[in-house]
Amino acid sequence: MSADQGPGPFTLAVQAAEELLRRFGAAPEVAVVLGSGWRSAADALGAAQAECPMAELPGFSVPTVPGHGGTVRSLQVGGRQVLLLLGRSHLYEGRSPAQVVHAVRTAVMAGAAVVVLTNAAGGIDAEFAPGQVVLVRDHLNLTGASPLSGAEPPEGYRSRFVDLTDLCTSRLREVASSVDPTLAQGVYAALPGPHYESPAEIAMLRALGADLVGMSTALEAIAARHLGASVLGVSLVTNLAAGVSSAPIDHAEVLAAGAAAVPRVSRLLGSLLPLL
Repeated sequence: MSADQGPGPFTLAVQAAEELLRRFGAAPEVAVVLGSGWRSAADALGAAQAECPMAELPGFSVPTVPGHGGTVRSLQVGGRQVLLLLGRSHLYEGRSPAQVVHAVRTAVMAGAAVVVLTNAAGGIDAEFAPGQVVLVRDHLNLTGASPLSGAEPPEGYRSRFVDLTDLCTSRLREVASSVDPTLAQGVYAALPGPHYESPAEIAMLRALGADLVGMSTALEAIAARHLGASVLGVSLVTNLAAGVSSAPIDHAEVLAAGAAAVPRVSRLLGSLLPLL
């Protein structure tokens, strides 16, 4: 890559990780990406040891979506060093796949061996009610993109041909289920957005085996697995998908449903993170 193009995505993530460690000191053991509706859960996890704006870290794009923060926070939860990524970038903001996964790559390169990816999702399975927390068992990446497209990763990294058989790590789902045996599991379909899906598209997704639908998570999960991290996906059902209910879908209601579920998701994360 020529100098005028700047560093590649892996080099940029290394630079961001070095800056993160310089600012925070302690290397993270677990990284948590907080999606729409999950932001308020951050404060309930405990006091921050350190926090910095994403904009001050190399390569980070500041989220522009309502309900997403724009900071990175370091704290301890039950003796575990945790890195909270308050907000994420999406393809529909005009970001590239490399930009979408940059925060997760940075967290893993800074030391995180486990990545927890939370999101707001529409419920395709009619048994999933708004406010319900569902573990992601697997995903359908229907974004038409991959964070591993392009040139082969530099020497020292895994091949881009990554096995996704255990993408959403079964061991971590077992741990989560031991914390809350009522947690359901489902397949998450990732679409590029930003528009919500049509009833016909939801019918198609149901036929493909999807239980949940959203606009994030899949690319981050692939990037984390590529770097050797274990992944736990956790969806908060904030609305019934189009056609499952006759009610229109509104982003403000998605955020409101997330806010109402804060006590439960905070307790879940607080109990779960020390065990991962």
